[in-house]
Amino acid sequence: MKDERWTDDFQISPDTLRRQASAAQAAGFTQLAENLCRAAELAAVPKEALLRIYEALRPGRSTQAELLAVADALERDYSAWQTAAFIREAAAEYARRRLFRPK
Repeated sequence: MKDERWTDDFQISPDTLRRQASAAQAAGFTQLAENLCRAAELAAVPKEALLRIYEALRPGRSTQAELLAVADALERDYSAWQTAAFIREAAAEYARRRLFRPK
């Protein structure tokens, strides 16, 4: 049996992440604020799903349609609008750089 009790020490609430994002934005750290907002959204996503998303984002692992389906699922299942938009931006860049898995 895997001992995962230590993971409780590293959890942070979405509200705390949103407050940190607000502070970062107020201090002019726009990119950090955006990252913290996406982290707040992803706090509701199960670990297994996060690992599948991470795998899908690795160059050459997904087709464009598959990556766009990940974005759609994030919106539909978790209301993770900012993260979905970020993945769509990544998909556009993957297309430009030809990083998708061949069909």
